[in-house]
Amino acid sequence: MDQRQTVGVDIGGTKVAAGLVDGAGAITHKTRVPMTGFDAVREAVENILREAGGPIRGIGICSPGPLDPVRGVVINPPNLPCWRNFPLAAETEHGFGVPVRVDNDANAAGLAEALWGAGIGYKNVFYATLGTGVGAGIVFDGKIYHGRTGSAAEGGHVVIDYQGPVCGCGKRGCIEALCSGPAIARRAGMACAEDVGAAYWAGDQAAKAVLAETAELLGVWLGTVVDLLEPDVIVVGGGVAELMSPFLDAWKAAIPRWSINPRAAEIPLVRARYGSDSGIAGAAALMA
Repeated sequence: MDQRQTVGVDIGGTKVAAGLVDGAGAITHKTRVPMTGFDAVREAVENILREAGGPIRGIGICSPGPLDPVRGVVINPPNLPCWRNFPLAAETEHGFGVPVRVDNDANAAGLAEALWGAGIGYKNVFYATLGTGVGAGIVFDGKIYHGRTGSAAEGGHVVIDYQGPVCGCGKRGCIEALCSGPAIARRAGMACAEDVGAAYWAGDQAAKAVLAETAELLGVWLGTVVDLLEPDVIVVGGGVAELMSPFLDAWKAAIPRWSINPRAAEIPLVRARYGSDSGIAGAAALMA
């Protein structure tokens, strides 16, 4: 048994996924169970421990926020009404007798990319996950930047158009309100972002125009990120990042137009290593 192996647990509103992750960030075993509260976390971890066949160094957990990563407490996530001020780290440590760390999914996924993925070799990494929502993680020198209270890196709620559509957070013109999957579909007048992608590949010019505009909007956002943080690399993951693959060059070219940094074009914009397993890998990275 490799003592560097860690259990990574990814909690969602409807499922709990867990995996065994080795010291190089490879996921060797996976399981998935319906989300039914802490019992589901326990079941998922037990499934993985049976595969591990020996001791592990710890358990990392990604949970929806708001949460307190220092105390490992899940505060009041909207899509997990079963948990209010729930001491997730302490309960898991009590159940399994190993160290446990808890963080949100974007922070953790960014750390996994910095340690094992597309951010290897870069000191400062900005990670963006683009899907149903827009999330971000900031990793400085191999450490997640949490801010004063643990609430830093809410990159999806950076406003780029104060007269734009109302975001779920209550503000107007957040990048999430403009470039999440549902927002792209809404701007295209289609049911979902996947339909926009299919229309684009079928030669639909309206879909092409919406995705080209999305690339420019994402460039506005990341130009602001460059001016604020000047990361060594920008790593993007999630379903919308995949959808935007044909526009990656246009997206990258837009960033310097929206940054005052004269060397903004030198910052790589790269696809993430981990796809749907980013939560498992990210959770495990919390223990690295």
